[in-house]
Amino acid sequence: MKSFVVLAACAVIFFGTSAMAQTDVAFGASTLTSTDTTAPAFIFGPQPLNGGTYLSFSGGHLFAKDQFGVGGEISWRASQSLYAGYQPYRPIFWDFNGMWVPKLNDRVKGEFQAGIGAESVRFYNNFYTCNFVSCTNYTTSTHFMGHFSAGLRLYVTPNVFIRPEGHFYLVNNNVEFTSGKMIRYGVSLGYTFGGSHY
Repeated sequence: MKSFVVLAACAVIFFGTSAMAQTDVAFGASTLTSTDTTAPAFIFGPQPLNGGTYLSFSGGHLFAKDQFGVGGEISWRASQSLYAGYQPYRPIFWDFNGMWVPKLNDRVKGEFQAGIGAESVRFYNNFYTCNFVSCTNYTTSTHFMGHFSAGLRLYVTPNVFIRPEGHFYLVNNNVEFTSGKMIRYGVSLGYTFGGSHY
């Protein structure tokens, strides 16, 4: 969760520098499926990455005519799963993106993103490893990834929106799982700072 804390702190600092521009924050829930859901022939081979509830926190800042900007997101599996039936693990996805948010009508905006990030998979142990800073009970396997997403911001008030969304991940060298191509889909509840939006 250290990545989440760093991302949230950066978002607060970045968004606080420009109170007049449009800034959005959202919290969401989703699920994940991979493009290859085939179970492995051997239990110790790569596993499919499917199912589970994922929570997410995202933020964005728009510049040019409130349509183009930058954003970031972190999404993590709410509960641990079992890898090969015995090893507890939790995937975490984080990314930074360019954004395009076209206005479709007074209460609806599109949201399209493309960027880069990483998949970090935490494999939990029944012992702790310590260094001079902290102790952890997990090891992490991290892989570079590309990220693409699309969503619809449906404004229920001038500032509050509901966003059905889909995310496509291309994870490089995703050796722990049967596929490096994953789709996460769900819904987020968000708030737009910087004036009324209908």
